[in-house]
Amino acid sequence: MVHGEGRGKQVQTLQVLLIMRKSLFDIFKVGLGPSSSHTVGPMLAANHFMDTLSSELKQQVRKVEVHLYGSLALTGKGHGTDRAVILGLAGQTPREIDLDRVEEYLQQNRLGKVIFHPEEWMPDHPNGLRFTALDADGGVLASQGYYSVGGGAIRMEGEALTGEGEEMPVPHPFTRADDLLRIGEATGLSIWQIGLENELARHSAEEVEEWLSRIWTTMQSCVQRGLQYEGILPGGLDIPRRAPGLARTLREKECDDGLSVLDWVNCFALAVNEENAVGSRVVTAPTNGAAGIIPAVAHYYQRFVPGSSDEGLRRYFLTAAVIGVLYKENASISGADVGCQGEVGVASSMAAGGLVAAYGGSNRRVEKAAEIAMEHHLGMTCDPIAGLVQIPCIERNAMGSVKAINACRIAMLEGEEHRVTLDNVIQTMLQTGRDMRSKYKETSLGGLAVAVPLC
Repeated sequence: MVHGEGRGKQVQTLQVLLIMRKSLFDIFKVGLGPSSSHTVGPMLAANHFMDTLSSELKQQVRKVEVHLYGSLALTGKGHGTDRAVILGLAGQTPREIDLDRVEEYLQQNRLGKVIFHPEEWMPDHPNGLRFTALDADGGVLASQGYYSVGGGAIRMEGEALTGEGEEMPVPHPFTRADDLLRIGEATGLSIWQIGLENELARHSAEEVEEWLSRIWTTMQSCVQRGLQYEGILPGGLDIPRRAPGLARTLREKECDDGLSVLDWVNCFALAVNEENAVGSRVVTAPTNGAAGIIPAVAHYYQRFVPGSSDEGLRRYFLTAAVIGVLYKENASISGADVGCQGEVGVASSMAAGGLVAAYGGSNRRVEKAAEIAMEHHLGMTCDPIAGLVQIPCIERNAMGSVKAINACRIAMLEGEEHRVTLDNVIQTMLQTGRDMRSKYKETSLGGLAVAVPLC
C-alpha cells in the first residue's frame, strides 16, 4: 500500500493550477545497456521516427539513413549506437526487447544504414542524430532530427530545450531544493512524501507501486546476474568480469577487517555495470553509465543496515528520484553535456539523500547528504577508453556508491546546518560542465581515453 494514497486521490479532484513537467517516473526507467544516452535514447528516437510515418509512406520506404553527429558519432561504436538505431527501426524497445534475439534482429536488417559524422555537431546538444527515409529512387520521403539528452530521454529537433514532459497539475510543485525544504516545513511532509503526493496526482497508487516494484526487481535481477556470469566484456579491451570472483573471495574470507561491508558495496556496483557493459537490461538510475550506484546502496541498506525495511527502501527510491528531478530541472544528467559529474555524480547525490531518508533522517539532512556527495564529484570528466562504458566507468560506480554512503553518514552524524546548499552545488555542477572542454565530455578525445594505449 502506498502511503499518502488518500491525500493523492483528493488532489486529483481539486482544480490545482500549479504545474510540473518532470515525473519521478522519468528518473528510473528500465533500459538496455550500455548507455542511456547513446543506446536507449537513439533506439527510442528510431522507434519514434518510424511511428511518425503514415502507413502509405512506410510502404514506399526502401532505406532509412541514420546520421549520427558529435558525441554519438565519436563513441557510437563503443556505446552500440549503430546497433541501437537499427533495432529501433525494427520496432524494438529497450524495455521489451528479447536480449537473446538481438543478433538475429540485426542480421535481418534490410532497412537502416548508419552514417557517422564525428566532426559535425547539431546545434542544441552534443548527442544529435537525424533519420532520413528514402524511396526506391533515393528520394527523401521524410526527415527528422533528434537529440538524446541523457537518461534515455529524447527531444525532437526544434523542440524547446525547456519543454520536456507534459505539464501536469500537482499539489507541491518544486524546482529547487529550497522549495522542498520550504514545503516540508509548511506541511510537515518528508521529501519522499512530497514526491509521492505529486505522483499520485499523475498516476494511480497501483501504478506507483508497480513502478517501484519493477525498478527494484530489475535492480536485484541485474545484481544477481552480474554476480553469476563470468567471462570477458565485449569491445576489444579484454576486460574480465570481476564481480563474481570478488563475491567468491568475500564469501570465503575467514576474518572481517571491519570494512568487508564496503567490499560488498563495490561488488554490487561492479556487478550491475558489468551487466550494463554487455548490453543487458538495467535500470537507468538516472543513466546507464551510473546504473550501479542506486542498486548498490539499496543492497547495502537491505543487507547490512539493522532494522532495514521495505518501507525504508520505498523512502530511499522516492527521495532519490526527487533529487534526480532537481538535477534534470536545473542542470543535466548527460555525460556528453556536463561530463561524468552529471552521471556518476548525480547518482551518488541521489543515493546519499535517499539513504538518509531510508534511515528516517530529516529533510535538511537529506539535502545536506545530497550536496556533500555531489560536491566531491565536481569536475569529473567523461573519458571512456575506446568509447566503451567500461574503463573508468565501472569502477567509478563503485567509488560513487561508497561516497554516497559516506556522505549519508556525515550528514546523519553532524548537525543539519552547512554552508554550501544543494542548489548551490547543482548550479556549480552545471557551470563546471559548461566550462569543460568537449574532449572531456564523452567524446573519448581526452583524459584516460587518450592517455591509455589500446595496443
